[in-house]
Amino acid sequence: MSKSWSFEDPENLAVFTTREILERVKPIKYVSHDEEDGAWQFHTGEHTKEEDARIITLEEATKIDPSIFELANLPLGWIAFRRDKTEEWTREKY
Repeated sequence: MSKSWSFEDPENLAVFTTREILERVKPIKYVSHDEEDGAWQFHTGEHTKEEDARIITLEEATKIDPSIFELANLPLGWIAFRRDKTEEWTREKY
């Protein structure tokens, strides 16, 4: 891991996202750090069709939206959300 990497998880960790985020059509507005398995999920905040689900690395997610570095310490079982990409993240226990 690089010295500036602030997540406890490695840069190459597989995370869940959507086609719209990967193609940069829509911003990340909903993040979950699942309690059951420690998985990270990065979503638009809208319903996602199963065929639009994608798996990328955590590092790739930070390149799509560097503001998720602010969520590196999001505890297991918590979510973060915002209405717009320009807003601050709100955190709460899921």
